[in-house]
Amino acid sequence: MHSYPDASSVARAFAPDQPVILNRPHAAARAARFFTEKFPGKSLYAVKANPSPDLLQILWDAGVTHFDVASIAEVRLVRSLLPEATLCFMHPVKTKSAIAEAYAEHGVRTFSLDTVEELEKIVEATGGAKDLNLLVRLRVSSEYSELSLASKFGVDLADAAGLLRAVRQHCDALGICFHVGSQAMTPFAYVQALERVRAAIAEAAVTVDIIDVGGGFPSCYPGMEPPQLEDYFALISRHFEALPISYSAELWCEPGRALCAEYSSLIVKVEKRRGNELYINDGAYGALFDAAHVAWRFPVLALEDDLIQPHDEFSFYGPTCDDADFMKGPFMLPADIQAGDYIEIGMLGAYGAAMKTGFNGFGEAIAVTVTDEPMASLYRGDRADPRSSDNVVSLR
Repeated sequence: MHSYPDASSVARAFAPDQPVILNRPHAAARAARFFTEKFPGKSLYAVKANPSPDLLQILWDAGVTHFDVASIAEVRLVRSLLPEATLCFMHPVKTKSAIAEAYAEHGVRTFSLDTVEELEKIVEATGGAKDLNLLVRLRVSSEYSELSLASKFGVDLADAAGLLRAVRQHCDALGICFHVGSQAMTPFAYVQALERVRAAIAEAAVTVDIIDVGGGFPSCYPGMEPPQLEDYFALISRHFEALPISYSAELWCEPGRALCAEYSSLIVKVEKRRGNELYINDGAYGALFDAAHVAWRFPVLALEDDLIQPHDEFSFYGPTCDDADFMKGPFMLPADIQAGDYIEIGMLGAYGAAMKTGFNGFGEAIAVTVTDEPMASLYRGDRADPRSSDNVVSLR
């Protein structure tokens, strides 16, 4: 596949009227190597963050062998692409047919749950199998994360002991998992969750074989510059080692955003300017879902060489006829940007491509490979420590 040096060269080569997805395989591979080499346990890629077949192959080639799949469609996808991968069905609510197919046809042996009813479904759908890894999802706080995942899944601590004892009777390996929320901005989020795990184990008085700290590992965005990931790993490891668990217990994590955010960016075209509102050709129903619905601020870069005015604050409207197709920002761009100009929007590898729809007839995009660096990175080794007074996001 032909590759381009950067976004500007792509804009010049195509002069595109449709959005262009820029993929950086080297960035995804680097993130995968970082986790497989530095996280003190197994790293399961959370497929929902970006299920691109090309990306899944890149991660596999870089050493990621375990995948967190959350639907039977994701099970089928990863199994078809990576026949030797280990698949873990980590959605706490599944249909019996999905469980049965995953177990019997795709070799899935690891399932999560947060109720006795789900345990009964798993036991029935697998025919009372004795080779299961069953992980009880514990509800923990999301107070240190940008996006909460605290309300939908997870057994309350008050009810965890009884469920752990029940699950222990039906599995080969018993685990506890949790999710601190997306974009956890401090390692303390995991410390707090692991203290809740400790309390659950102590009350249940069962042997626990797997501790899965879930996802939540952050990436860099404007106004969201997290500590070094090594700090997260060190604290997780220290508190894992202090848990009352089996001497051979395994530590797992489920990075999604952290493995794929740097993989992709997007070129959009300005179709109209109205004051400081720019009408662009992607938006809330496309790769910019998070920019619209949770006011996520992605980094932006104007691709025109002749824009000379200082940066100003802009908001975006997407291409559909829906007023909700609006991205408040603010996005910092040259004040003289106009219709016909191109913008690169960075750090869209996580959830961007996965959220695109065809609503209102929009959603088409071409994808090309570029070889430059992502607009921000946790993995290059040239990033300032955000705890220092002179911290800046590492931009190219």
